[in-house]
Amino acid sequence: MSKKKEKQQSQPGEAPLESPDTISGDGAAVEQQIAEERRRLGYALLQEGARLLSQRRPGEAAEKLERAAEYLPDSAEVAINLGGTYVLQKRYSKAVPLLEKASKLAPDDAMLWSNLAAAYLGRLEISGPKQQKKAIEAYERALEINPRTPNVHYNLGLVYKDQKEWESARSAFLNALEVYPNDNDAQYWLGKLDDYEQQERRSGKNESTLSDQDREDYD
Repeated sequence: MSKKKEKQQSQPGEAPLESPDTISGDGAAVEQQIAEERRRLGYALLQEGARLLSQRRPGEAAEKLERAAEYLPDSAEVAINLGGTYVLQKRYSKAVPLLEKASKLAPDDAMLWSNLAAAYLGRLEISGPKQQKKAIEAYERALEINPRTPNVHYNLGLVYKDQKEWESARSAFLNALEVYPNDNDAQYWLGKLDDYEQQERRSGKNESTLSDQDREDYD
């Protein structure tokens, strides 16, 4: 007497996955059928997760993509999307290993390197020199692949601004405007750079004056 095939319960909109216990046939056929079913469900979850991610719903996207990763552990596309989701959630320590793995599977994907740079950097205001160095290298890799990768020039400008590398920051913001002329944020920071430089010069001049006065007092 043959077993009646049953389906595992699936979420609305997902393709159902056949229970491995209910797939009949010889060993090799069963394994192949199970593998195909897992791939099918994995890609369905990936598509749903990517859709949610595009709608800026990272919490819901993460749930779908984490399940997709169980079915498709070697998929660069899943890793890229899930890593990007973790970046949006500021879960940088979880994003880094995923995106590093994906960078080996898809080394010519510019958005992957952009996401990896963001994961390396974390929160700019508390990032350290090592984090910033790795982020810059990843951003530059993205630009090698595609010089017009969205937001990369702008993000590089922010890192250089934080480092007080004014000329590098200015060049990055100008490149951002070349890619997207209506980038008001890049235009804003370009205007602020002159103010920062002048403040730094005044600060350096004051420190020099104080230092000279200290030497005179010492003498």
